[in-house]
Amino acid sequence: MRLDKYLAETAQCTRSEAKTLLQKGRVTVNGAVCKKGDTQLKDSDTVAVDGQPLAYQQFVYLMLNKPEGVVSASTDKRDTTVVDLIGDAYPRRELFPAGRLDKTSTGFVLLTDDGGFAHEILAPKRHVSKTYTVVIDTPLTEEMRKGFAEGVTLADGTALSPAEVSALSEDGLVVRVVLKQGVYHQIKRMFGVFDAGVNALHREVIGPVALDDALVPGQWRELTAEEVNALRAAAKPKN
Repeated sequence: MRLDKYLAETAQCTRSEAKTLLQKGRVTVNGAVCKKGDTQLKDSDTVAVDGQPLAYQQFVYLMLNKPEGVVSASTDKRDTTVVDLIGDAYPRRELFPAGRLDKTSTGFVLLTDDGGFAHEILAPKRHVSKTYTVVIDTPLTEEMRKGFAEGVTLADGTALSPAEVSALSEDGLVVRVVLKQGVYHQIKRMFGVFDAGVNALHREVIGPVALDDALVPGQWRELTAEEVNALRAAAKPKN
């Protein structure tokens, strides 16, 4: 990789900012000042800015607590997107949401620039589960629970995979739903089959990774290596 590209990706700066760092002699390669942006780096090379070593990160994996009113997209002409919430923290990255939440829904959205990873965790045959806390407008019934477990057939004839639903509140209006597939407006449409409406929906967990309780709506953090590995393991093809 070229040195200027490496700087842009690891120091999170633009190419012009990387050029300035180089021109000012603030960049070293293996301890020696290097001012040539087209220098080709080897895997064993150590690059530092102002004496601080940089670590190359091939891909970015972020956990975001999506607020209501934000759309799950990379760009949108009218609304704030989940990528907008990241701001300019990763200026050289083409981040996108790996899976979507409705505009009115909240909770765990995974952002990345790793297309292969996103495909792994979203592929229907991989069955990576998603867990939601849902507020419905009519109490949970045994008919709903049994229907979810057997696989709901939507109004348009779409037959869905089995899912789990259980009550979280005594009145049965707050429930937990666990899905292993992703269909447009799936949870709302599933409850609609039973003439129940959804007042609120919050994604809590993707696979084995739970939304960090420390993240308030709109906040985000990088996934740990352990969390990324756990998601990869969950997405491995099932025998």
